[in-house]
Amino acid sequence: MNWPVLKEKLSLYEKLMRLDKPIGILLLLWPTLWALWLSSNGRPNGWVLWVFVLGTVLMRSAGCVINDYADRDFDKHVERTKERPLTAGKVTTKEALALFAGLSLSAFALVLMLGNQLVIWMSVPALFLAASYPFTKRFLAVPQAYLGIAFGFGIPMAYAAHLGEVPAEAWWLLLANVFWAVAYDTEYAMVDREDDLKIGIKTSAITFGRFDVAAVMLCYAATLAIIGWVGFTLHLGWAFSAGLAVAAVIMGVHFTWIRGRERMPCFKAFLHNNWVGMVIFIGIAVEFIVSGRSIG
Repeated sequence: MNWPVLKEKLSLYEKLMRLDKPIGILLLLWPTLWALWLSSNGRPNGWVLWVFVLGTVLMRSAGCVINDYADRDFDKHVERTKERPLTAGKVTTKEALALFAGLSLSAFALVLMLGNQLVIWMSVPALFLAASYPFTKRFLAVPQAYLGIAFGFGIPMAYAAHLGEVPAEAWWLLLANVFWAVAYDTEYAMVDREDDLKIGIKTSAITFGRFDVAAVMLCYAATLAIIGWVGFTLHLGWAFSAGLAVAAVIMGVHFTWIRGRERMPCFKAFLHNNWVGMVIFIGIAVEFIVSGRSIG
């Protein structure tokens, strides 16, 4: 294979993995970082941090590949997705499955490097969640909740990597991530609602119907309430609370964007959730810096 052909093929693989659209990586990364900082009292192990960050990129990429494989016949009927490499026939199904396998094995190899038996065992359901999520859109009324579990499974794994166990707070944080994922992915689903109705895919935007905006805001509220409760039990202080307050303001801005249910403002709100995850993380990180002590 000559260089121009190889370059074109690599570009198609990059698009298939959505490396050109990093929002998914960020939405997966922020909750993982929350957990890495909380489980280590603000001093995450450098090797563990590197493994989880790179693993996040690999697993999100693998998830995108298997998602496009599962939706290849549906995506051709949706304006926004009909030109994706697999749907457009620029990448074969065999190539897609091979790429998914390669990414998954690479992520598993990273986990093995940690030498932590609990994390290794937890990587099995993590892979299952990532691989099975695209197919839940056929039968689950709110598949976004399943996505929240898949996107948040790095939380208990981070605790396992640092502590060798998974305390209750990790599962509460995972639940918070489920509510957050339902919120931001409902905004995303509001963009494609008409197309999804035509092709028969189930989404939270369709299930919630005219209560979609209210559902998004309630899920945002639940996210903040659960994270806030975890912070209270850990005796986190003003910096953590400030992070949640800023996140609440951002969520309020999202309401002004999605209440008209117009496609582009809803998509803008979805993308803007990166800032929600970031300010919560900043609040956690700064809390440990200013407190100058271990929290727990």
